[in-house]
Amino acid sequence: MDQAAIARLAAFLVEAKRRTYAGLDDDATVATPVIPGSKQLDYSNGELSYRDIYFGMAFFVGQEVVTDKQQAIWSMSYAGGVSPDITDRNTFLAVYGFLRKALLRVGEDRPFRGPSQFEQGSYRYVNASEGELPEFHGAERIYLDAMPVYALRYSGGIIR
Repeated sequence: MDQAAIARLAAFLVEAKRRTYAGLDDDATVATPVIPGSKQLDYSNGELSYRDIYFGMAFFVGQEVVTDKQQAIWSMSYAGGVSPDITDRNTFLAVYGFLRKALLRVGEDRPFRGPSQFEQGSYRYVNASEGELPEFHGAERIYLDAMPVYALRYSGGIIR
């Protein structure tokens, strides 16, 4: 994949991520997902399509796939969730609300998850990744008053 195609993919990923979970929460969920019991979020623009399928809530696993003309060209797998110590529903929802705010700040330079750091109130989001769009891996964490409350690992790249 040449640099122009990589730039096009990065721009599309940012757009797709902002128009699905980060921007709409589960309101972006497809009514009848391909895999029963999953949450599925889809977005298309022209010949590019994005699909995010995941299972679970407190702890979840999922995969994002981008297709070009119905051919898979990029994918990312992820797994993580809130700390098992989080039992209060309001705290649980607040952690995921803060996560979506961080994920809205995804950039074309690293269109995997959110920015390297984001803070708001008592929450702090930290994302460390290695590699570039063709092949990468990373981890993100959320801290509430300096205590870890959420963690996720991810990896993926261009399919060749």
